[in-house]
Amino acid sequence: MVRREPPQTEEGWYAFHDLRTVDWEAWRDAPERVRERALDEAVDFLGSAEAVADADEGDSALYAVVGHKADLMVVHLRPTLADTERLERRFERTEFAQFTEQSTSYVSVTEASGYSERAREYFDGEVDDDSGLAQYIQSRLHPSIPDSDHVSFYPMSKRRQPDQNWYDLPFEERAEHMESHGDIGRDYAGRVSQMITGSVGFDDWEWGVTLWADDMTDVKELLYEMRFDPSSSKFAEFGPFYVGRKFPPADLDAYLAGESVPADGASGTSGAAAGERAAHASASGAGHDGNAGGGAHANGDHGARSDGESADPPAESHAGGASDGEPEAVSESSESGGGGRPAAAGKDVDAAELDAEEAGQTLANFGVYPDDYGAGDYALVCYADADAEALVDEVDGLRSNFDHYDTHVLTSVRANQGQTAIVSVWANERAADTAIGFLTDIDAVTHSARGSLGDAGEADDEGGASGDGTDDAEAEESEDTTAADIRAELAEEGVYAGQPHGEDVYALVLYSEADPETLDEEVSDLRDGFGRYDTHVKTAVYGDVADDSDTTAVVSLWDTESAADTAADFLTDLPGIVGRPQDREGFGTMGMFYTVKPDYREEFVDTFGTVGGLLAEMDGHRETALLANREDETDMFIASRWDAREDAMAFFRSDDFRETVQWGREVLADRPRHVFLA
Repeated sequence: MVRREPPQTEEGWYAFHDLRTVDWEAWRDAPERVRERALDEAVDFLGSAEAVADADEGDSALYAVVGHKADLMVVHLRPTLADTERLERRFERTEFAQFTEQSTSYVSVTEASGYSERAREYFDGEVDDDSGLAQYIQSRLHPSIPDSDHVSFYPMSKRRQPDQNWYDLPFEERAEHMESHGDIGRDYAGRVSQMITGSVGFDDWEWGVTLWADDMTDVKELLYEMRFDPSSSKFAEFGPFYVGRKFPPADLDAYLAGESVPADGASGTSGAAAGERAAHASASGAGHDGNAGGGAHANGDHGARSDGESADPPAESHAGGASDGEPEAVSESSESGGGGRPAAAGKDVDAAELDAEEAGQTLANFGVYPDDYGAGDYALVCYADADAEALVDEVDGLRSNFDHYDTHVLTSVRANQGQTAIVSVWANERAADTAIGFLTDIDAVTHSARGSLGDAGEADDEGGASGDGTDDAEAEESEDTTAADIRAELAEEGVYAGQPHGEDVYALVLYSEADPETLDEEVSDLRDGFGRYDTHVKTAVYGDVADDSDTTAVVSLWDTESAADTAADFLTDLPGIVGRPQDREGFGTMGMFYTVKPDYREEFVDTFGTVGGLLAEMDGHRETALLANREDETDMFIASRWDAREDAMAFFRSDDFRETVQWGREVLADRPRHVFLA
């Protein structure tokens, strides 16, 4: 008796497909106030689930199911089985749950298996955790739900008949089947995306297959073609299929009223949920980035990940994926001969020219966000018809060479729901011109796109007044338009918001007239909630160091604008928020955050007094206050106000300020953060 070798597997997030039928008669007969309460509770629950307010990471989505088997399907992805169980129980406690019946459900866990040689190296510990392959596999274990219009979910198992027993095949034969099956799926890249979840020991079938597409006929064509592949025709058994259309929780009222959903004609999350989702996603690691300097998105733990193809699909391989239209748009323009600069070297491939907005969106589709690059950088995206894992080693070798050049920002292999691409960002177009020749020389590269990521004048090339003696006042005069819009909106709520130049955090500052101890308690509760999100840096209450002042400020730092924007909704509900008093009108220059070495705190306060005296004599200066964190006296915050920007810039260009920065190198425990607050 020969015992066959099972492939190694690694598991990630737990998946819960919750399918419900609606008792339409009971819903119609219920009093209006009961329906309103039920609807409010359902929308609150579903919106909170989509925002992942209940866990550190994950994803959720709502679908309207077509056919008699169910009316609604909610898909939850969470780090633990307990998280999914709690979500199921929380929904049952809503008033709306009384009008539904759980027609079926499915419990499973994302998995990657080791049929290929490269995957086995990963499972054997022969691959570095920060390598491109490791990041790629992690992205399969922690996927995000795409915004595709439609979903198709079904369970499946492998046959165990006497003459068709998948588990009795030699390992090598099973591996060949998996490779052949995956080849079919790759032909649907950009059209169908997938999530494969294992359910052995969890549910009645062995795997759950979730497919997403904007056009459901693409799913039909894919599955029809795969039926003729031996992996399916000989060895696969399929359960019931559930087909649905995605819509935001806010449209549940329209759905129950028989109206079209999504109400705006497009799938996706509601604005509030999308903002909260961004607060989680932006600190997560999208793609297959082995780049040591990949910024906040090199972690590989959450965000815009590939849903296209696993390192080794465990059952049905539907390697493909909708990519929000971007790769297809690039491909069409390239094939029609539109625009594009020829590569400096390598084979001749079409290169589509992108404007700054298109370049930024294309990078975002592959999980590269503004935190990873600067305004004025230049983007290259080289599309490939090979698996991401097949390109990792070759691109790793190129990146090692690229890293010798100061102009290199990042280069990594990424996949957006089945479309593989090599993303490379450089400090200027000239360097990118050289690099693209090497990148397009890779055999699998079929076409490319390129473009500037903004006006170089907006970039903070000097690196900021960071305690190293450099002066970035000139660069600080330019501000991102989106950030300025957000600051203007938040200013109406009494919130000052700003992006520290040369830093990767976004700041909110609020003044309050409330009792500091009461404020401490309120902020502590908020901070406990904020702490669940990777994008949260810190939130604290600061009091004026001067004994004769009652100024109290709440400061909250976040990795992204969207996360800070979401946090502002909570912060503005704190007691006593007064915004900007009339005697503080003027140009809100800087919030300067300093972590002082404990032995130098008294000297720092004394020096501030000296600098404050100089400031008082300068034209246009209104006030400057030194505040300290009420829980950590070495954490200092300086708020400075001026009549106009020109007045503030005059000080920041002065020798006095430069000497103070130089002195700060000796007394500060960490690099300062300087933030425009208005």
